[in-house]
Amino acid sequence: MDSFKVGERVIYPNQGLGIIEDIQEQSFAGESFRIYHLRILSNNTLILIPSSNADEIGIRRPINEASVKKIFNLLRNGAVDITTDWKGRYKEHVSLMKSGTIFDLVSVLKSLFYLNLIKPLSFREKKMMEKAKELIVSEISEVSSLSSSEIEQKVLRTLSLCFRNNKPSIDL
Repeated sequence: MDSFKVGERVIYPNQGLGIIEDIQEQSFAGESFRIYHLRILSNNTLILIPSSNADEIGIRRPINEASVKKIFNLLRNGAVDITTDWKGRYKEHVSLMKSGTIFDLVSVLKSLFYLNLIKPLSFREKKMMEKAKELIVSEISEVSSLSSSEIEQKVLRTLSLCFRNNKPSIDL
């Protein structure tokens, strides 16, 4: 992957939008490392990341506008795959959240939104659904001309319309 530049906005998996504040060369045990100083915008946390680990961690540039259209198409599509075993479903969702791709976040949000139509979510699943929604909304608002609240309303409206005529009736 191309190296990032100071001032560039990036996505840190499961944390959201951040900005590269500084890039420094540091030595440790006789080796020189390039270190990104990444400020997470949602909570003002500073994270130091060796540039050699950026790909492994999943740090990436924000999506483009063409991807926004794909996201809303995914949200509109009624297909949802839900694992009935709570533990298995939770582990799968945690893995998807850590992946860092917005399309995996959309999958988590959509399945938990759908599941919430069937039965109340557990505390953990509610938090995960909110986190997925927050990460999706912040990234889309970064690349669009709409505010976060407008994006959130559009995401929730799209999900509601998707499942309006497709109310689930499965036992979990």
